[in-house]
Amino acid sequence: MTPIQKTAAQLSFVAVLMVSLSFASVPFYNWFCKVTGFAGTTSVASQGSEVILDRTMKIRFDASLERGMPWEFKPMQNTMDVRIGETGLAFYEAYNPTDHAVAGQASYNVTPDTAGGYFTKIACFCFTMQVLQPGERVQMPVTFFVDPEIVKDIEGKYVHEITLSYTFHEAELPVEEQAALAPTAPKIVN
Repeated sequence: MTPIQKTAAQLSFVAVLMVSLSFASVPFYNWFCKVTGFAGTTSVASQGSEVILDRTMKIRFDASLERGMPWEFKPMQNTMDVRIGETGLAFYEAYNPTDHAVAGQASYNVTPDTAGGYFTKIACFCFTMQVLQPGERVQMPVTFFVDPEIVKDIEGKYVHEITLSYTFHEAELPVEEQAALAPTAPKIVN
């Protein structure tokens, strides 16, 4: 193998390695954020907290749409005061003004980032894809609590306000929705 061929082979190997690592980095980053609350990623629980403190936390609600997403999307309340550890219930509203079904998936985060690991969702519309039919308007709940451990955190104990933000992204319609929308062939009768 000539030096040029050897160098080309090494560069090809490095390129393949870099591409492979870039694909692996997304799942690893998502896992890291879920475990640590980094970048405002919230926690998930199957039930509420057993401890409820007297201290309250102001929760702000924010909604946005990815460019090109045709829905209207907004929180039903702008703010809510909940005691730390108390289960809260908030609603967002989505409306599909188009003449066709549109699927959407919500991404979410909380700010400040310090609160991410302590803002815990019990149930959320963001856990599954949402499909709105033409002209359909829905109210979507999110059930949550702020983990009482936030008051013991070196930075978290200074947090008095958390903003929960959702962004809806258009998604491909599920196969069963596509099948329901497909035109049917006329039946031939003999």
